[in-house]
Amino acid sequence: MTTNTNTNAQVTTTTPRLGLARTAPKVFRALIGFDAAAREGLDPALVELIQIRASHLNHCAYCLHMHTNDARKAGESEDRLHMVAVWREARHFFTEREQAALALTESVTLVADGGVPDDVYAQAAAQFDEEELAHVLSLILTINTWNRVALSTAKTAGTDQRR
Repeated sequence: MTTNTNTNAQVTTTTPRLGLARTAPKVFRALIGFDAAAREGLDPALVELIQIRASHLNHCAYCLHMHTNDARKAGESEDRLHMVAVWREARHFFTEREQAALALTESVTLVADGGVPDDVYAQAAAQFDEEELAHVLSLILTINTWNRVALSTAKTAGTDQRR
């Protein structure tokens, strides 16, 4: 049983939930294609930082576990992984480019809390050319979708089934 911090409601998952890949394979393949296209041309370390931060904000343990492991395999340091959640207080661990991507990730992920402020967008636009920025934004959209898939289908952290 977990607590939903937004409503303090108890969320219990005692029955299996659908597997999206099995029950809607075309939708699942389309999402995989969107994800693959989004990350094209982006630094793999930046990709993982974005995915980790969005997963923190969305409280998605499944995706957080997966992407911190992927980051480690890609050579990311433990220090930086520990600092992603508090990157504003630990800016010296991250480049200006990474900071701009993390700020944009937070604004897009929490879009209902005030949209994407002009200064956050301008900071990202100053660090990425238009094509890169489109890919960063698309990656943020895909990880938010994956978080919602994992949370709504009750995926369990540590059970990554990718091949």
